[in-house]
Amino acid sequence: MNIDELIRFYHDLTPESVSRFADFYSADAYFKDPFNEVRGIAPIQRVFSHMFKQVAEPRFVVTDQVLDAHGAMLIWEFGFRVKLWGKGETQVMRGVSHLKFAADGKVNYHRDYWDTGEELYMKLPAIGSLMRGLRRVLAA
Repeated sequence: MNIDELIRFYHDLTPESVSRFADFYSADAYFKDPFNEVRGIAPIQRVFSHMFKQVAEPRFVVTDQVLDAHGAMLIWEFGFRVKLWGKGETQVMRGVSHLKFAADGKVNYHRDYWDTGEELYMKLPAIGSLMRGLRRVLAA
C-alpha cells in the first residue's frame, strides 16, 4: 500500500471520488466508526456518500502516521460544517484510523476511533449544554 496515495485520496475526497474506494480497499474490507459497521466496497462507499449529504465542506487532514508492513495508524482532523446549522462555523473533530493491509496491499480493515461526546455531542446546541453540565459534575 502506498500510504501517501491513500492519504491524498482522503484529503481530496469528493462525492465523485467516493467511487475510487476499490482502488485502495479490498472487496470484502471491514469498516467501523462510532456510527457505522459495514463490510464491502459498496457499503463503505455509502457511508462516505452519506457523509457528503449530511455535512458541508468535509475535509480530512492527516496530521501524523505510524506505519509498519501490516498496517497503519493515521491521526487526523476532520473539518466540516453541519448543513442543519446553515452557514455555521467550521467544526473540527480529531480521531485516529487503524488500518490493516491485505496481502495485495489494499486496506482490509479500517476502524475509526474518535470521541463522539467531546468531538460531536458537546458541540450540539441542546445536547451540548447537558453534556458540558455533566462533565462539570464528573470532573475532579
